[in-house]
Amino acid sequence: MIESFREAFGRALVELGKENEKIVVVDADVKSSTKTVYFERAFPERFVQVGISEQDMVSTAAGLAIAGKIPVVSAFAAFLMRAWEQIRNTVARDNLNVKLIPTHSGFSDHMDGSSHQCLEDIALMRVLPNMTVVVPADAPSVPVLLKEVVEHEGPVYMRLGRDHAPRVYERPELELGRASVLREGSDVLLVANGVMVSVALEVAKALEERNVEAGVIDMHTVKPLDEKTLVRMARKVNTVITMEEHSVYGGLGGAVAEVLSERLPRRVIRIGTTDFGRSSRDYFALLKRYGLTADAVVRRIEGVI
Repeated sequence: MIESFREAFGRALVELGKENEKIVVVDADVKSSTKTVYFERAFPERFVQVGISEQDMVSTAAGLAIAGKIPVVSAFAAFLMRAWEQIRNTVARDNLNVKLIPTHSGFSDHMDGSSHQCLEDIALMRVLPNMTVVVPADAPSVPVLLKEVVEHEGPVYMRLGRDHAPRVYERPELELGRASVLREGSDVLLVANGVMVSVALEVAKALEERNVEAGVIDMHTVKPLDEKTLVRMARKVNTVITMEEHSVYGGLGGAVAEVLSERLPRRVIRIGTTDFGRSSRDYFALLKRYGLTADAVVRRIEGVI
């Protein structure tokens, strides 16, 4: 079942707004695209429109947090990176309770070309002090993790795609900082997040037909990483495969490799993008081009085990 990350976000935000009057949404003139327009309709007095000015948006949110509100900042992921200095110097350094929740991450804004495709944001956010980094796997995960994000004291970056969200969970029981083990395996371990979790499950099924048992982890929280679960699952295998709709530099693959190199040396194969060119191909063609489809991942694994 294919659902929408941004629709799930917009509707869940309204429900949380009913429960918590401290939630305020700050927008950069993309409310219809991110679906924060639903929150504006429900709570117009708690919706702040700053226009196309992401730096001002983050600074405004910082002020609201200092005043005791819980600001939710939403924009396209690629353009929220314009405000990285404000996120670093004001939000992260001062440990302010700002929730950064962009949509259109990865290749999901395929139609607007590479300027709108964001494949570096996890690396940029993971390095910041006090920042929690979260990447939901599907639409049902969004309201569960969003509630955790709002209740968490401190800055959070929750990365969402646009519309392509194949269902992974029926009734997800998820919590920040704790990985979700979807499948046990004794030959290889697949560690994924975001839309790549559904791909990892397809890969595991295909490998099973080749007599290869693959474990699957939804590592929805990249920071803090669930080291305990990762090490426990990696101990059963010789090869760990990370899968992410993000650059292999500094993202989930880097986080997993860092932990295992110190605690349990294992071969780690990072599947993601490296440098990418200009393209406005359709979303699935982009995933295929950069080796992020189930067939491509299976071929890659067969070549290394």
